[in-house]
Amino acid sequence: MIERVCVIGAGVIGSLYAGHLAEVAEVSVLTRRQEHADALNRDGLSVTGRSDRHAAVLAACDPDELPDFDLGIFATKADGLEDAAASLEGRFPDATLMTTLNGLGAEDVVRAHGDWQLVSAVTFMSGTKHSDTEVEYILDTATWIGPYEDTPYARVEEIGDLVRRSGLKAETFPDLRPAQWSKLIFNATVNTVAALTGLPHDLHFAALDEPNDLGHLVKGLMDEGKAVAAAAGVELGEDPWEMNVLATRRGSAHYPSMLEDVEAHRRTEIDTITGALVREAHRLGVPVPLHETMERLIKAKEASWQ
Repeated sequence: MIERVCVIGAGVIGSLYAGHLAEVAEVSVLTRRQEHADALNRDGLSVTGRSDRHAAVLAACDPDELPDFDLGIFATKADGLEDAAASLEGRFPDATLMTTLNGLGAEDVVRAHGDWQLVSAVTFMSGTKHSDTEVEYILDTATWIGPYEDTPYARVEEIGDLVRRSGLKAETFPDLRPAQWSKLIFNATVNTVAALTGLPHDLHFAALDEPNDLGHLVKGLMDEGKAVAAAAGVELGEDPWEMNVLATRRGSAHYPSMLEDVEAHRRTEIDTITGALVREAHRLGVPVPLHETMERLIKAKEASWQ
């Protein structure tokens, strides 16, 4: 039974996991900053929006100060995963670790630092972080979970049940690749378009009525991504275009993480999202000129801040 959970990374997604899972398990949080850990220990973690709760968690920025845990959930940004995984090396050998990052390859980064039992996941939920101790839950879509390497599917189902009992949505799959690729194509498109236009993910992304509507670019990017998935032998779990249309009809515009990074002049996750798609396309010999262009433009935008 999973009784103790550690959330590694306390941004929006990590805070949503921690705030909900504290209802059904003992939750610890590994932060980057000592002041963040101090605030969580002092004030707890509040979740507002689609759920309303206040959780007591044990937080630390030093893994040596964490209690043992049964399940660790990596919820860092892509550029923080290496340091987070390295900090756990040689620790918590009996834990199962689950990655929830966008893109491809997170499991390989974690595996390089230990022989833990690993589980793969992608999440579609989103929110807004108002402070170190308060997060607003905005998009209540599911986390998709599947085994990595030889992790038993029963363990995946146990994690999915835990997440659902916490009040979050989760679906489990014996093979996560179809779900991962659907999310990869969706993210590689929506994140870059939002970051370059300054638009949140809204109705513009699905508009096709006029020749100059943004939806034509979005659909073209997604069609390129679907061609790469087909060449890789992956049958997508969900159609990225349909995911896009559904999301734009939810009534509230969502700010993709890459748009937030660009507005804050932070390094984006372009290498692990669009970069991963482009590298796989090159390996398979599939032309992806639109995604190559978006990757170059995001890289140029990052360079403009230096």
